[in-house]
Amino acid sequence: MIVRPEPDRDSRPWWDAVRRHELTVQKCDDCSTLRFPPRAICNKCRSRASSWTPVSGRGRVYSWIVNHQRFAPSMQTPITILAVRLDEGDDLIMYGNLTDPADLKEGLPVEAVFTDHEETTLINWRPLPTA
Repeated sequence: MIVRPEPDRDSRPWWDAVRRHELTVQKCDDCSTLRFPPRAICNKCRSRASSWTPVSGRGRVYSWIVNHQRFAPSMQTPITILAVRLDEGDDLIMYGNLTDPADLKEGLPVEAVFTDHEETTLINWRPLPTA
């Protein structure tokens, strides 16, 4: 069982892009500030004008939790949920499951992975190889 997102006016373009396996964030059309999660008004200049711009899909682990609670019979636990700070900006934090085992630490480089589930696509994260 997967909980399906319910896109709203502000998030629908993001969910549509994710379904196409594209990672985007809002960009203020007046001051060029990037923002995520999506919202109607720019925090910096209060403009209501925005568009969507692609991002690299790379970031660094900001924080994480390990969930041991099974919310549905088919859910496998434990599951590690990451908060990832995108490379494009300190204010851009996305969440998702860790797909591959890793020695977790703050700052670990990760990349977005698109995971399709019937009518929904989710963003998850996998560690980047370290040099």
